[in-house]
Amino acid sequence: MASPRQPSDRERVACANVLLAEELSKVLPKDTEFEAYHLSTPPTVTDVLCNPPAQPKASETESREPRPTKPLKTYCEKHFLALSIGAGKHKPVAHGRVLVLGLEVYIYTTSFSTIIFVSKADSTGYLNLLNLPKGTPSPIREVTAVFISFLITTRRRPTKQLVVNLFARSQSQYLFPGSVKNGGKHILDDRGLVKWWCRVLNSLLEGGGDTFNRARKGWNRIHGYLIVPGLDDYEMRFFLPRPNTTATNWTLGHPLERISPYSADPFTYGQHIPPRCLIPTYPDDPKARFVEELEESTPTRVKLSSGWRTPKTLDQFWEMMAFRQECSSGRLTGFIWVVFDPSPPARPTARPSAGTIFVPNASSSVPNESTTPATSQEDHTALAMPSSTPSKRAAQAPRTSTKKTLKGRIVPRQPQIKTHNRIKFPERIETPHYFWPETGRGQVVLDESGYNRAVELLLHLEFAKLDSAIANTVRWINEVNVGAEWGLKVVGIREPAAEPTSQDGGGGSSSGAGGINNLSGIVKKKRPAEDSAADDDRPQAAPAVNTLGAGLVRKKAKLTTTDEDSAPAPAPRQQKEAAATNVNVLGAGLVRKKVRPSET
Repeated sequence: MASPRQPSDRERVACANVLLAEELSKVLPKDTEFEAYHLSTPPTVTDVLCNPPAQPKASETESREPRPTKPLKTYCEKHFLALSIGAGKHKPVAHGRVLVLGLEVYIYTTSFSTIIFVSKADSTGYLNLLNLPKGTPSPIREVTAVFISFLITTRRRPTKQLVVNLFARSQSQYLFPGSVKNGGKHILDDRGLVKWWCRVLNSLLEGGGDTFNRARKGWNRIHGYLIVPGLDDYEMRFFLPRPNTTATNWTLGHPLERISPYSADPFTYGQHIPPRCLIPTYPDDPKARFVEELEESTPTRVKLSSGWRTPKTLDQFWEMMAFRQECSSGRLTGFIWVVFDPSPPARPTARPSAGTIFVPNASSSVPNESTTPATSQEDHTALAMPSSTPSKRAAQAPRTSTKKTLKGRIVPRQPQIKTHNRIKFPERIETPHYFWPETGRGQVVLDESGYNRAVELLLHLEFAKLDSAIANTVRWINEVNVGAEWGLKVVGIREPAAEPTSQDGGGGSSSGAGGINNLSGIVKKKRPAEDSAADDDRPQAAPAVNTLGAGLVRKKAKLTTTDEDSAPAPAPRQQKEAAATNVNVLGAGLVRKKVRPSET
């Protein structure tokens, strides 16, 4: 299906993305104004993620040289989301906004699956300028989860598998240089970052809210996977969330064999797929660098015939990853997947290879007696060539386009930058290899070079101080879209959740169950001291005892000043026990004198 013709400008400012604005407003604090900036690129052909395996042999005795199969045609689409807030009283420039979040996502699509790879995520630390109430859910985590959910919803293909993949590696700064010097930035360590990403992606598994339920709709099975090289299963359980459904939603391991297009088609690629063909390689990926080292150290003939010399299995690969790249630098690196399996497809169990010629079934179409081989060959030619016949093409050949004569007044045109006209948008929205809907595109659509220039500019700015961060935010916004306004204003509508800490601090009757729980905790701590509380009340009732034990009473009064009104009146039996206890305290010296004769 042909899509509407795209504009020739380098920037393509679409209408406000209503769906993204609505989803963001549902998770942002109420009456808080944000501004979102969504960049994207059209799908372009890129390198294959996994190395293609060797062509399967027709028989075991075949002795031909191994040759690789044809790589899967892969498209890549890049997205960048930035979020800004008002800088409040700090407004040295007219715009007065500062970036608080940056998120970069790559979408890889093939005829088999769609892979959403989270490349980078970073914050500046200036979110504290909003002075949000204590206990408010983190807008950074909520926006990250919503944006991934938005891409899942808009990029879903009914019969194709979808995978969300990322690796969690703790660093002080990714996208905003100098932000590490900002005291308001909260930098998570390696363990905290892995747990944080598991919580973000767990919202896709658990659901909860219209945003995530829309992303979960239509899938047959959704499952998460986590692997941390160097840790066993017992240690990795620490990173998973604590809900009751964690055991059914998460698996401590990897799904590389389940998400591989080669394993899903044994007829074309064979029954045995080596590990080198199952591991996807992404930009700035530690396992991709390890795969590159193994590829360079193994001859091509050996790789195609038997794979790497070592490791031979995926389990061995992950064991060796614990001693390679970032995984061996003293910090943990977590690899996380969320796999969305489509409903049971109607695809055949075996696909014909690329070189196989399709022959129609005799029962489906029976040729007439008058049909000749020449006409059948013309039919096959009509399938591969345009619909116009040779006679029509011959009739159209003599036509020549006459050049239009320029007449009348010369109308001046606006000057255009030459680089703007070099962008070529795809002519079709959907093909077997990609899906590029209108609603899932950014507010500004750039080509590959324009997108890289926008991200590279951000990496050369400074966000250490607020004044420089505000000025650099304005510069980045203006240069990306050549000075035109392109921000998407979002006002939060999420009601503040009940804060347990504020209820405890209030201590009033409105605290409800929270106050009762706190009182029970206090009672538990003071149960062993009930007898001592009775002793404190007994001296107050007997003046003579108070006179004799004045020093002791003063010391104990400090412990009972807050509980005198709340302590219940002692029962008669308790008074007798208290009296007996007081006699023992007063006669402590006599007891010591009586002990001496017994010892002699």
